[in-house]
Formats: sequence, C-alpha cells, structure tokens
Amino acid sequence: MALRIKLARGGAAHNPVYRIVVAEARSRRDGRFVEILGTYAPRQKQSIVRLDLERADYWVRNGAVPTDTVRSLLKKGRKLADAGELPAAAPAAAESEA
Repeated sequence: MALRIKLARGGAAHNPVYRIVVAEARSRRDGRFVEILGTYAPRQKQSIVRLDLERADYWVRNGAVPTDTVRSLLKKGRKLADAGELPAAAPAAAESEA
C-alpha cells in the first residue's frame, strides 16, 4: 500500500478549504484517507495553514510521499513553527477514561 500525503478539497464553490490527509496513492482526491494531518485555506486574507508536523514527520518516516504542494506547505509550516507563528492543529478527540 503506497501512501501519499495530499490535499482533499472541501468548502464552498470558489472558496476551497483543503484537508491535508494521508491516503493511499490510488485513492480519489476526496476519497478514503488514513489520517487528517491538518487544513489549508488558501482564499483567506492570509492563507491559513494548520498542520500537525509531528504526525507528518511520522508518516514521511514510514514511507508516505508528500505531493509537491504538500511538500511546500510542510516547508512553510516548519518555518512558521520555528518562528512560533504556526497555529496548532486541532487536538484529536481525547479518549475518556472511565
């Protein structure tokens, strides 16, 4: 199973919002995915990138290949994270321990 880190489109017409996902290379653009790594909203006043860099690095270490666009977003995200300006990705739903 070859994995890619790619963009899955969402949002309204003429106002795209992309999810950065790990998916099988042959899956459809908006099809099944393994994990959501973040979001990218290019049409905002300042394009908004929310990204979990730790999980992205994990998937790259385990063989997932980012697309060209995602690769540039990862570079941009790392620059912003080093400067302390990257907004954190939404935390995963916490498992309630009962």
